[in-house]
Amino acid sequence: MESTTVIFLFLLFLHHPSATSSTPTSIFPNEALPTKSGYIPVKPKTNSAIFYTFYEAQKPTSPLSQTPLLIWLQGGPGCSSMIGNFLELGPYRVVDSQDNEHPALQPNLGSWNRIFGLIFIDNPIGTGFSIASSPEEIPRDQHTVAEHLFAAISEFIKLDPVFKTRPLYITGESYAGKYVPAIGYYILKKNTKLPVAKQVNLKGVAIGNGLTDPLTQVKTHALNAYFSGLINERQKGELEEAQREAVKLVRMGNWSEATDARSRVLDLLQNMTGLATLYDFTRKVPYETELVTKVMQLAEVKNALKANESIVFEECSDTVGKALHADVMKSVKYMVEFLVKKSNVLLYQGHFDLRDGVVSTEAWVKTMKWEGIGKYLMAERKVWKVNGVLAGYVQKWSRLSNAVVLGAGHLVPTDQAANSQAMIEDWVLERGVFANVEGEDSVSDFRGAL
Repeated sequence: MESTTVIFLFLLFLHHPSATSSTPTSIFPNEALPTKSGYIPVKPKTNSAIFYTFYEAQKPTSPLSQTPLLIWLQGGPGCSSMIGNFLELGPYRVVDSQDNEHPALQPNLGSWNRIFGLIFIDNPIGTGFSIASSPEEIPRDQHTVAEHLFAAISEFIKLDPVFKTRPLYITGESYAGKYVPAIGYYILKKNTKLPVAKQVNLKGVAIGNGLTDPLTQVKTHALNAYFSGLINERQKGELEEAQREAVKLVRMGNWSEATDARSRVLDLLQNMTGLATLYDFTRKVPYETELVTKVMQLAEVKNALKANESIVFEECSDTVGKALHADVMKSVKYMVEFLVKKSNVLLYQGHFDLRDGVVSTEAWVKTMKWEGIGKYLMAERKVWKVNGVLAGYVQKWSRLSNAVVLGAGHLVPTDQAANSQAMIEDWVLERGVFANVEGEDSVSDFRGAL
């Protein structure tokens, strides 16, 4: 990536952030193209840059100056947000095409940009189409992740004057259970030191099936699997011993070793259960993320998205994963505790996820140091329906909402497209089971009408 040719290509793409003029391809019809896409530099003295794709709201219900913007961050660490874009919540999804050499695109009726603007970011640098000018520049902690994201978000907002006033919500899943709190925390702290004109209009954060407080979460696997009928008591004991080893290493501050110990816990659980994937214990085959990789590797697709054609697209970057290896077991719960005092927070989990699912989230949430935690824990867990059909359960108090999505695994929007769309829209608009009741606080100033 350090050749003259690559640098030239990078600079070329950097000066063409909009994808609206792209030529339609055999895979990309015009309507599937992003409103804007390209690169945003994050290091002024190097070529490191974050790749993004932006899709304007399809049917906004208010003036664009008031229409919320959602940012999506994928997990990993090191997995591309093009997975979220083209397999989960973007306006078009990749599907297997039996009569074609390559997968095809089809409209996603459950996309999250129905009434909101939607931005996908390949984060950290070195992930997906994003560029790290050297391995040393790839973040190794959440503070650096947040620094880069803040630089990218600030520059994105400058692309259009109307972006400045739009309410912003940071969303993501899995390892983004750390990215999302990190950038949200960073924004709120940074805003206090900036003039109003340079502040970011953050209104909320949403974490799906997140790894947020790993020490607490790693201790839940054995009991969860046991009471789900997936392992017996002897296996539970063996798994608990592996969990204790991971906890011990965290207590000692041996972070890389603790990460390896957590991997052993998950490998042991995988071997004991024989499941196709721990991400969804009902699946007979894993999620088909490789379909996204096949499409993103095509030159015509890179050109349509304004991505650097010299990059060999990887679904998840081993280089980024190694850089953040020692970060995996470090908690960002304190960031969520800060955020919930000043912004809306949504936690949601697919019911079938055995890695970062309902039980593991419940475990760390009840240990939060927040003045509202007592009332939250006593709040009614409401039955949540979409179009009259049971969709899951929502527990809410003040600015904290926690949703369980039935019929879904780790990739909630993939499994329950329409329900995930209803969830994110109702949460942002504070309506339905996400509405505030008397005595609760609200931070939203958006009141769109459907």
